[in-house]
Amino acid sequence: MEEDYIKLIFGLKLKQIRSDRNLSLFGLSKLSGLSKSYLNEIEKGKKYPKPDKIAILSEKLDVPYDQFVSLKLDKNLAPIGDILKSKILKEIPLELFGIKESDLIDIVANAPDKVNAFISTIIEIAQHYSFSKESFYLASVRSFQEANNNYFEALEQSVIKFAEAYQLDLKANISSLELEEILVEEYGYTINNKELENYKELDNLRSIFIPKTKTLLVANHIDEAQRTFIYAKEIAYNYLNYKERLYTFSWIKFENFDQVLNNFYASYFAGSLILPQELLTNQVEKLFKKKTFDEKQFVQIAQSFNASPESFYQRLTNILPKDFNIQNLFFLRFIHKKNSPNFYLTKELHLSHQHSPHANETNEHYCRRWMSLKVLKDIVNTNDKHVFNLQISNYPDSNQSYLVLSSATKDPFKTDQYRSVSIGLLINQQLKRKLNFLEDKKIETFNVGVTCERCAIKDCKERMVPAKILEKEQKNLKIETVVNDIFKQFS
Repeated sequence: MEEDYIKLIFGLKLKQIRSDRNLSLFGLSKLSGLSKSYLNEIEKGKKYPKPDKIAILSEKLDVPYDQFVSLKLDKNLAPIGDILKSKILKEIPLELFGIKESDLIDIVANAPDKVNAFISTIIEIAQHYSFSKESFYLASVRSFQEANNNYFEALEQSVIKFAEAYQLDLKANISSLELEEILVEEYGYTINNKELENYKELDNLRSIFIPKTKTLLVANHIDEAQRTFIYAKEIAYNYLNYKERLYTFSWIKFENFDQVLNNFYASYFAGSLILPQELLTNQVEKLFKKKTFDEKQFVQIAQSFNASPESFYQRLTNILPKDFNIQNLFFLRFIHKKNSPNFYLTKELHLSHQHSPHANETNEHYCRRWMSLKVLKDIVNTNDKHVFNLQISNYPDSNQSYLVLSSATKDPFKTDQYRSVSIGLLINQQLKRKLNFLEDKKIETFNVGVTCERCAIKDCKERMVPAKILEKEQKNLKIETVVNDIFKQFS
């Protein structure tokens, strides 16, 4: 048994026994002759009393000594014991959100049966939706990004210092050759571009790092932008001195939360290096000043960097909140297989508001009027390398509208699969002040829903299935109204 676990169990038992005797900490202190602060430290699991002190508590509280030191908990505290033994509290990244483990234990201890029911419910929901530990970690990082408006000044400054130290020009495109030279000369890497071709099972992997020999196996068929991003991430792991890290890209599994967080930090560093803040901000500012939206200029900005469309759109979620004070936005990534009716939301980020849509695991049909899905259908039909479009998406239910910009490309790792990335900006007075082209009449507006099953739009030609969930909610609302009328009539 871990020492911390034993301390916590004893503290919880003492607190419960004291509460059962209707004693305050002050009262127990007078009864036992032990200081109030000392007893408080015991109950919080910070200290474990010596045998003579346990004997005093045993005598004064009329509890057998063996019962006190036993790790067996009664039925009220048993759920807490299960939680502590499972080490789930160690896996939750509490410190990331400024929460102390002891605080959470206090909450559990004060109402063990209710908290246990709550935790059990969360676990049941997670199991029902196949919510893995990795999913929980990723959701935690996403919440961390949202809490910080997805901008991290320390990482931005680290990139600037790195560029100065290695004489990289942040006003020009950074190539994979420049970064490869740093990896080889500075960090002792060996780059192997052929080995992964020998393993068909690894077709979807872009790279594997072998720490023992500092060998980086890189898929030979990736493009220049992908190679540059991989090298930039490897540099980040080394320059930022992250010991806990992932060794494959894309990831296979996470061993602990630090790997997830460091993977995010390394990706952020890479994005900041490849798409420098000052350079990108200046170009975006010129676009925003125009009276009409210049699609050609937007695409040129994206293609002027040695980065994929996804990296470009994700980088916008860093600079728009910081440099333009546009903090109400979302980022989405969808994938779609040719000839398949399904669209899958595989990545999302929501800043300030909980914007629609969210990843849906209930097999509902995403609204076909979203620009994210339209560009996917367009690229399948045209077979172009890149399809871009934009629209104003109006949600009648919430009375909110978003300017949504989307790009679709072919997935280089999977046959007949495509992906789209989108950024949506909430239309409010702040956005109207920042974007001169927002009144451009050429930008079409569409009423959209979240899923067909929940959509109130009646004349939708793209509807896949009836709005059965919405209809059920409306039916229940009518029943509730009638019941309330009856109560008023007979009250």
